[in-house]
Amino acid sequence: MKYAKTAEAIAKLTPEQFRVTQQNGTERAGTGPLTSNNEVGIYVDIVSGEPLFASSDKFESGCGWPSFTKPIMSEHVTEHSDEGFGMVRTEVRSKHGDSHLGHVFTDGPQDKGGLRYCINSASLRFIAKGDMEAEGYGEFVNQVEDV
Repeated sequence: MKYAKTAEAIAKLTPEQFRVTQQNGTERAGTGPLTSNNEVGIYVDIVSGEPLFASSDKFESGCGWPSFTKPIMSEHVTEHSDEGFGMVRTEVRSKHGDSHLGHVFTDGPQDKGGLRYCINSASLRFIAKGDMEAEGYGEFVNQVEDV
């Protein structure tokens, strides 16, 4: 499967998805529909479809955004220095979609590497385990075992 940012994909974004992914926005804490999602599956870039995070790596951090301990494929997530708002943070973006996803912090679960990928729901599309094969993500089913 090829992952790419296309004009067609950008045109399908809601205003909030566009603001977050294309203009480096942040959704308000606790407002994203995927924050409390506990279904088994994967989270892909809303723009390119590239697989980003697995439900087995999602955890409740209390921060108000979906949080993950690691990407499903590290090569699909790029890191950049973000010095906006008077802070120094590490921004994470999708490699092929170049979508702003959120930020990564070092206050995650220590037993899982200590990282917390704090990700905007607006930058993600959830694909349930039962739909993964049909949507072309069958190779990742083994990473979304029931938790």
